[in-house]
Amino acid sequence: MPDGAPSGVTVHQTLPRRVLAGLGARHEIPAETERLGAERVLLVSTRSSRGPADELAAALGSSLAARFDGPVVHTPVEVTREAVAAAERAGADCVVAIGGGSAIGLAKALSGRTALPQIAVPTTYAGSEVTPNLGETENGVKTTRRDPALAPGTVVYDAELTLTLPKGLTLTSALNALAHAIEALWARDATAASDGLAAESVDGVLTTLPVVLADPDDIAARERLQSSAWLAGLCLAQTRMGLHHQLAHVLGGTFDLPHAELHALLLPHVMGFNLPAVPRTGERLARIAGGDPVAAVARLARSHEGPTTLGELGVPSDGLRAAAERVAAAPYPNPREADADEVTELLRQAW
Repeated sequence: MPDGAPSGVTVHQTLPRRVLAGLGARHEIPAETERLGAERVLLVSTRSSRGPADELAAALGSSLAARFDGPVVHTPVEVTREAVAAAERAGADCVVAIGGGSAIGLAKALSGRTALPQIAVPTTYAGSEVTPNLGETENGVKTTRRDPALAPGTVVYDAELTLTLPKGLTLTSALNALAHAIEALWARDATAASDGLAAESVDGVLTTLPVVLADPDDIAARERLQSSAWLAGLCLAQTRMGLHHQLAHVLGGTFDLPHAELHALLLPHVMGFNLPAVPRTGERLARIAGGDPVAAVARLARSHEGPTTLGELGVPSDGLRAAAERVAAAPYPNPREADADEVTELLRQAW
């Protein structure tokens, strides 16, 4: 039984989703919209993905009804309202999202309100494209909901789209994916299937991320890193996340922080806190990492040329206690219970 799993019956449920993977897979998107019967596509993209989005817009031709390039981190509901209005004006019958987690999240939020079918084309390693989860922010509070209808019906993985990803975002988004897999290993509702996916994902990220950082043009390493993020996303879809994700949701929503950098810097601190409570997970991670897994992840996190602490990220020190109290008051399922004092101390270490 995976570490952290309850006794008795476990449930493993796989979402009925379609995945196109391989170099050049993005060229199949117009045919995929035709398969869905779509004639008026709303193309959602982040500004950082303008190049691939322009290419896709040209490929869609007359079936492109409109574009929306205003996704925002943490999916504010006011931005979603703007996207819904754009879809209605265009008479859209399908949404294609290309970019990082902000674009994918906005398309989920839009689809959840309009029932439009989705095609997700990730350009980072977030993994949220294969999950039924959506985090939305309103009035500085981020809430998460889980509904199978939110998961994109088609996901397109093309590692060529990651070749221009900046080094910093390559690192932080890959560590974001790693967090999904590690939390799945100690999840209370883990199954043998999620355990296997998570272990392979962790191995893939720890093996290929240093290679990609050293040689950004290594397309084979990028393909495995992208596949590892895919597996991590499946873990996120099939298990409930714990303290790490709760901290990221509370801090990110309260202080409007960049999602991937926040996950990256928090991960080694939460691992250090949780692993003593789940020795089998610690042993497995040590075998994969070839040594201390907390040290291995911390080395990667500290190598980021951007912010590597909560203080550098802009979190005020006098806001840590309030965030800790919110976490302790309504905890996510976690292998180690944490009161407000313990969470505050963890955050101070990360600060």
